[in-house]
Amino acid sequence: MSPRPAQQWQGPAVPLEAGHTHEVSRDAELGPEPPSPGHASDENASTPALPAAPVPSAAPSAWAVRIIAFVALFYFLQWAADFLIPVLFGILISYTLSPIVVWMERVYVPRVVGAGLITLALIGCAGLLTNTLYHEARSIIDELPVATWKVRAALARLDNGEAGMYEKLHAAAESLKQALPAPGAGADAPPPEEPGAVAATPAPPPAAPPAFDLSEWLLAGSMTAAAVAGQLAVTLFIVFFGLASGNTFKRKLVKLAGPSLSQKKITIQILDNINASIQKYMFMLLVTNVALGLASWGAFVAVGLDNPGAWAIAAGVLHLIPYLGPLVTAAGTGVAAFLQFESFTMMAVVIVINIVIAAVVGMLVATWMTGRIAKMNAMAVFVALLFGGWLWGIWGMLICVPIVVVVKVVAEHIEDLQPVAELLGE
Repeated sequence: MSPRPAQQWQGPAVPLEAGHTHEVSRDAELGPEPPSPGHASDENASTPALPAAPVPSAAPSAWAVRIIAFVALFYFLQWAADFLIPVLFGILISYTLSPIVVWMERVYVPRVVGAGLITLALIGCAGLLTNTLYHEARSIIDELPVATWKVRAALARLDNGEAGMYEKLHAAAESLKQALPAPGAGADAPPPEEPGAVAATPAPPPAAPPAFDLSEWLLAGSMTAAAVAGQLAVTLFIVFFGLASGNTFKRKLVKLAGPSLSQKKITIQILDNINASIQKYMFMLLVTNVALGLASWGAFVAVGLDNPGAWAIAAGVLHLIPYLGPLVTAAGTGVAAFLQFESFTMMAVVIVINIVIAAVVGMLVATWMTGRIAKMNAMAVFVALLFGGWLWGIWGMLICVPIVVVVKVVAEHIEDLQPVAELLGE
């Protein structure tokens, strides 16, 4: 039986130009046949393999870049604290006192002369305050030798002449020490020496270093005082030049803002809002601290504390340091009250008076007024204080709120920073 002849596959007709068609062959439709194994190995051996294309690396995330930038900024702020703190203090003080120089200029006092007079007034006030606080601290230090006897007498009065708590604890510790065996009397004691043996002379113990080195303490205190004096001098120079320059930097910033009139208007509006916000905030600090000083003076006079005016000034100045300043004032006035009245009751009364006045006039009123003036929520103000204290210590707590106020004013006028303004706002 003869095999049937293979039928050839007729491909579909593909139109060509002018109505001509041709048939696509089966080989063209199905593609070339796979090569045989031997042929493939020969072909691979003769053709070199091409290297794989490099995989492109992924671009860094925008948030990662921002986080790295913020961390670098924080390290820079800590590293440059000795330079930035006096400069920022000088700028804030010059912004605060600028209206006084403007008023003096209106009454035909040259601006440079007015700036010099205000700088000299600041130096005089700082000297007077330092002298007052120094005398109060010296009087307390002079009474420290008598303070021990007064504390013992007060504790004896509390215990009605019986042994006090300190004496009881000391007696219990001595009896327990006598009841315990000596360190070398147990099973680990060394064997007894043979008769006639020469006892070895024990080496003298090494001299213990002194617990308190007065010379090192004085040297460290002198270096700290010199550093503070240098920063104070830099701050005063910044205040003087800032007051004497007037609107020079404002005009330069407006000129650098851009050629368009809208950019210049926005820059002027930002600078005016910053100026007004800082002046209102500093005026609020002045009012609240003066009110706190007057309230403290009245309370100290009513209690009968010595030098009530000096302690009231100290309370008003130290209250500039949020939360920590009132605690220092309460501790100082409490010690002074105990040394004067020799009574724990009067010491507690004075401490409670300080805490109540600081809480009502200072923390509540000042925080509320800060929120109203700067239009910031109290949580943002508190977090700013914590961040400033962590970054720059006490000085950071003093200047962090004005800096956050400036950041909020700038963020309100820049579209990309609107989320920051929303977080800081009321």
